[in-house]
Amino acid sequence: MSAAHLDKLNPEQRRAVEHGVGPAENGIGGPLLVIAGAGSGKTNTLAHRVAHLIVNGADPRRILLMTFSRRAAAEMVRRVERICAQVLGSNADVMSNALDWAGTFHGVGARLLRDYAEQIGLDPDFTIHDREDSADLINLVRHELGFSEMESRFPTKRTCLAIYSRAVNAEMPLDEVLRGSYPWCAGWEAQLRELFAAYVEAKQAQNVLDYDDLLLYWAQTVSDPVLADDIGERFDHVLVDEYQDTNRLQSSILLALKPGGRGLTVVGDDAQSIYSFRAATVRNILDFPNAFSPSADIITLDRNYRSTQPILAAANGVIDLASERFTKNLWTERQSAERPQLVNVRDEADQARYIVERVLENREVGADLKQQAVLFRTSHHSGPLEVELTRRNIPFVKFGGLKFLDSAHVKDTLAVLRFAQNPRDRVAGFRLMQLLPGVGPSAAHRVMDLMADHSDPLSALSDIPAPPRSGDDWAAFVDTLQQLRSGNAGWPAEIECARRWYEPHLELIHEDASARLADLLQLEQIAASYPSRERFLTELTLDPPDATSDHAGAPLLDEDYLILSTIHSAKGQEWKAVFVLNVVDGCIPSDLGAGATAEIEEERRLLYVAMTRAKDSLHLVVPQRFFTQGQSAQGDRHVYASRTRFIPAALLQFFECRTWPVKAAAADGKRNAGQVRVDVGSRMLGMWR
Repeated sequence: MSAAHLDKLNPEQRRAVEHGVGPAENGIGGPLLVIAGAGSGKTNTLAHRVAHLIVNGADPRRILLMTFSRRAAAEMVRRVERICAQVLGSNADVMSNALDWAGTFHGVGARLLRDYAEQIGLDPDFTIHDREDSADLINLVRHELGFSEMESRFPTKRTCLAIYSRAVNAEMPLDEVLRGSYPWCAGWEAQLRELFAAYVEAKQAQNVLDYDDLLLYWAQTVSDPVLADDIGERFDHVLVDEYQDTNRLQSSILLALKPGGRGLTVVGDDAQSIYSFRAATVRNILDFPNAFSPSADIITLDRNYRSTQPILAAANGVIDLASERFTKNLWTERQSAERPQLVNVRDEADQARYIVERVLENREVGADLKQQAVLFRTSHHSGPLEVELTRRNIPFVKFGGLKFLDSAHVKDTLAVLRFAQNPRDRVAGFRLMQLLPGVGPSAAHRVMDLMADHSDPLSALSDIPAPPRSGDDWAAFVDTLQQLRSGNAGWPAEIECARRWYEPHLELIHEDASARLADLLQLEQIAASYPSRERFLTELTLDPPDATSDHAGAPLLDEDYLILSTIHSAKGQEWKAVFVLNVVDGCIPSDLGAGATAEIEEERRLLYVAMTRAKDSLHLVVPQRFFTQGQSAQGDRHVYASRTRFIPAALLQFFECRTWPVKAAAADGKRNAGQVRVDVGSRMLGMWR
């Protein structure tokens, strides 16, 4: 078959695409690690590999493609469809539409757990808690155990959940997690162990899984050799994107599915591993060759299609100093005389003014605001800049804010569907009942306790006496749930039914009901793209869209706006011009991440990720002073900062180093640095002589 669809790939990309494809290996090659540098066409390469497998006879139903967001998976599938269409013509739709196993680790895990539920003692009607719901449940358990009434401060619900999540995903003992990441909680180890056991018990009683359970249950399932073989045999090819962002649990799942590595392809970049706070470990990608030695092949993509050569030279210089990495030096054919700017400014106020002036200059020469981005290590670093942008009337959007599912009205509507799906879900039921007039926490708890005693909780709900003062609202609530449970309305009409019940409550609770109603109507449109209520609830919880209503800030009506983003949120993005704030020790690396060697190395990779987002222009800004408030008895004070340790003197050759603002020259010879205009010292002495 003609391979014209591969003609636009460079030689390394083509090697990665064609690896193991051919009659000699029955179309299933050995383990492959693709080290894909920033801007090297990673997504394009992976999409071509999937398409190449399909056009060479691989069954798309037996291909498992895992990415780190559902949107990334959807984009990958679209690219595969386009490539297949070039080769297969009218038959392309049939083949690419059969690529049904494309999604996130968590989404795929949820589907497999429902398929194998009976074999692992799980009710297939389980519902999934997002992080907020999980924190609420752990808080309920925390109260029941009396830990919220301790004499000394017990960790908050979110801290408890974070500790639990790290222990599960990193496969680390609780005492080790506490010692390494939460030392201030170490004294509570016994109580936390009791809390987590009770939390797991509560989840099982309520037939709910949290975000971490989807991986944990999957890993436990494939720990059984029979089930591992059965699941592994379903897929000839397993392809994983962003492998540097996997945790130990995800790695153990892959090793169980493909213990010999046959048919396994992982793609990633160790230099962009920046998610250890989610328990991701760079060791997975660094140790991949040893895990499958000697059969693993490594292909490096080091040609960059994004940045200019001077930007890459500086970024390569930063990452070259890493203590351990796969050796690669990004290169490009995009030449430029402009080196990255390393700009010293007096303080954060000057930093904000410098960036605004450069952004407006770029706009005047044709670069839209949306083609420019300001990146920072931590969200609060952008505060002074946001003030300056607002003062200068420059619109901006800040990434990393409120998620669509975090808004109260969306969570309320989804709770209706979740409670109908799983009436043992106490968090959903508790939330809904308190929407009703006259129903408080104690009444909601009483009803949930009565429901828990029945084999069919929802049918029992109609026999439970209505809480006092709930009136007709209670009957409407019960009728709606039973109608949804029956499934008579069908999907997606069920979400309209839930929204119509909720609408009167929305108007009573929120003053901006009309804006929130627009969100709920959008939610219905989103729902229509899913085949079932179960699939909708699962995937929306695991990969929510961003917020849309003014609950997350005033709607932006301007057609152009500057991008503000944390470096973590910017990964995978690119802009013509990039400005990085606070490139000083204490910010990059963060003073919270400047402990162990592994933490320092991740902070180095974070700066590398920020630098490699830039296409044409890169500005690293170094404020000399930071003003701090309320940290001393004397009131406001300032501290001095030094340039980040990740750009030592030896790397300054890759930058144009400058100070801003430039001192103005003396005008008409009337001003010079050596001329004293007012002898203040003499005047002070004169006061006393």
